Amino acid sequence: MATQKLLPLAAMEKILKQCGAERASDKAKIALKDVIEDIAAEISERAVKLAVHSGRVTVKASDVKLAAKY
Repeated sequence: MATQKLLPLAAMEKILKQCGAERASDKAKIALKDVIEDIAAEISERAVKLAVHSGRVTVKASDVKLAAKY
């Protein structure tokens, strides 16, 4: 996933600054991006499985919320 640009680095900088960082290195932004994208992929996979299990092809917000809990 590191080669795909799913989340912009500017968004990572904004998150870090909202959490109190005065400055953030490019490597820190990239590391945060990679971690968030990995977590999002895991949640997405579980959400798709929940939707399929329910007999749907559409993933709903409730699938994502439930998938994020475990």
